[in-house]
Amino acid sequence: QVQLVESGGGLVQAGGSLRLSCAASGRNFRNYHMGWFRQAPGKEREFVAGISWSGDSTYYADSVKGRFTISRDNAKNMVYLQMNSLKPEDTAVYYCAADSRSFYLSDYDGGYDYWGQGTQVTVSS
Repeated sequence: QVQLVESGGGLVQAGGSLRLSCAASGRNFRNYHMGWFRQAPGKEREFVAGISWSGDSTYYADSVKGRFTISRDNAKNMVYLQMNSLKPEDTAVYYCAADSRSFYLSDYDGGYDYWGQGTQVTVSS
């Protein structure tokens, strides 16, 4: 069992930066692929970024590639999402998720079995 708690969201102007954090409980965290997803009002949840259990592999949605960076610290049970050059279209609730079952890193939200409560990111123009 894993519990995930996101933090770091807030209001920022376009072009600014935010760093989201996800604190995970549970001794098996280091064995799980981790992902960040987001959901804007009236839209479906979408994949943002993923990182393999070892941290060796990362994967990004095209919309954030080059602007966002996902990282993890297995010693601290933490996952991060550094968001730079933010745009108004990045406004959404951001969720941290853990995948305890898949062999490969995935962008499919159905493959993630643990989810945090979300943190709001609002980018003003």
